[in-house]
Formats: sequence, C-alpha cells, structure tokens
Amino acid sequence: MSAVTESILARGDLAHLVLFLWAGASSGACIHLLKENAAANRRFDAFVREIARFNRRQGTGSSGG
Repeated sequence: MSAVTESILARGDLAHLVLFLWAGASSGACIHLLKENAAANRRFDAFVREIARFNRRQGTGSSGG
C-alpha cells in the first residue's frame, strides 16, 4: 500500500479515504463523459455538413417558399 493509504488507515480515517476515492472516480467519469460528448458533437457536426454538401450538389437547397 502507499504511504498515504497506510497513514489514513492508521489514523482510522477510512471514511475520508472512501470519500476521496468516490470523488476521484466521479470526477474521472465526468471528464470521460465530457470527452465523449465532445466527440459525438464533432461527429454530428460532420454529418450535418455532409448533408448540406449533398443538398447543394443535388440542388435541393431551401428556396425560402
């Protein structure tokens, strides 16, 4: 075990260790989800650009009425 973990266990501060581990895991999951969301937004943006390019080539763009 690391020195930090041994120090916490020796003082009987297990609740603080568990809280720290929970906060670290939650923060890691949040960062991972934000990265995945950013990647999904980039993929969706690329998809919309391709649809717009297809519509321009086919001449099916919006004419306003």
